[in-house]
Amino acid sequence: MTEQDWYTWVILPLIVFIARAIDVGIGTLRIIFTSRGKRQLAPLLGFVEVFIWIAIISQITRGSDNIMAYLAYAGGFALGNYVGMKIEDRLALGKVVIRTILSNGGADVAANLRQAGFGSTVVNGDGANGPVKLIYTLVPRRSVGDVVNIIHESHPKAFFSVEEVRDAQDGIFPADKLQHQIASQQRKGK
Repeated sequence: MTEQDWYTWVILPLIVFIARAIDVGIGTLRIIFTSRGKRQLAPLLGFVEVFIWIAIISQITRGSDNIMAYLAYAGGFALGNYVGMKIEDRLALGKVVIRTILSNGGADVAANLRQAGFGSTVVNGDGANGPVKLIYTLVPRRSVGDVVNIIHESHPKAFFSVEEVRDAQDGIFPADKLQHQIASQQRKGK
């Protein structure tokens, strides 16, 4: 295999794969940041994303008959989507509303959430089998696991759903993670 063959069939596809994964990962984050209201970062990410994309396309069009570069481009696209979503999961941006529906024990769940520093609103409702309590809790995404644990500890068979919230104003939000840890230890000490 000649030096030109190595570049065409190994090095170029590898460069395309890595660059495309970075490009699409940045694009995925750009879209997520925009949808979550973090719009100040989106134009910068868009610039970097398009710059990488143009550089990749120019390399592929030079060797327009290189199937390995095409496969690398597609593989990089797939990996970039996955990596972008994983990064966003780690950042845990935004807020969510957790809606819990209980036929009994609603007051206990709400009290435990409040004791842990999470705001909760209880609403009376009618379910398929009679009266229910709906508990609404608005929290940062990074706190979902803590809230779910409190719900399960209070009522193991509780029904709940988690939904993204675009904007929220005012309310009761936990001060910091230390407060959650203290409240969690207090609940375990009961």
